[in-house]
Amino acid sequence: MGSTPELDDRDYVMLADFRYELRRFLAFSEREAGACGLTPQQHQALLAIRGAPAGSVTIGYLAQRLLLKPHSASGLVDRLEVLGLLQRAPAAEDRRQAILRLTPRADELLARLSCVHRTELARMRPVLAPLLEALAAT
Repeated sequence: MGSTPELDDRDYVMLADFRYELRRFLAFSEREAGACGLTPQQHQALLAIRGAPAGSVTIGYLAQRLLLKPHSASGLVDRLEVLGLLQRAPAAEDRRQAILRLTPRADELLARLSCVHRTELARMRPVLAPLLEALAAT
């Protein structure tokens, strides 16, 4: 192992504050997802699917974006399908693969969640921006 750079008390305070703010945001996100009847992982899956180029999301892609094993992503997809939040369609190039698409109900839920998340991030910006700048300067 190589040598580690010197850290002072300010570095530890900055890192602790940054982790605290991230955790606050995650707690906020968990509450909002729950209020819409979703688990945080389900919300994250819907967002990953919506944020990808249309017609490109497979279970493998979703597993990668959510840092899951493919069989775990497959179970998550099964649960979202039962909830009526997504549909599978055979891929044009390889009919063994399924392309994942959000349903109109999922689009509605995700739009609502994304609006409140964007507002919360804007509220947090004055706290996060200086922390990120200070971390970049070290």
